[in-house]
Amino acid sequence: MKGGRPNKKTVIGTVLSDKADKTITVLWETRKMHPLYKKFVKRHKKLTAHDENNEAGAGDLVKITEARPISKRKAWRLVKVMEKAEQRGSQL
Repeated sequence: MKGGRPNKKTVIGTVLSDKADKTITVLWETRKMHPLYKKFVKRHKKLTAHDENNEAGAGDLVKITEARPISKRKAWRLVKVMEKAEQRGSQL
């Protein structure tokens, strides 16, 4: 790679908690096929992301991207809120 910035991973997840100031906890869920049984298995990871304007709330669908380390456990940044919790609840 010559110059420029490396590609950063972007994930879409659901906000579990927005209690901390400028921080959200996001549940990132993936489905992976089991190599032997050929059945899809759910995997999940809880990530903490920086939310500068406290715009995301619990239950929202958000897009986050990798960032430089912001604190001890926070190395992701909120890109945008894709769906608010109220809108998602009415569709289910």
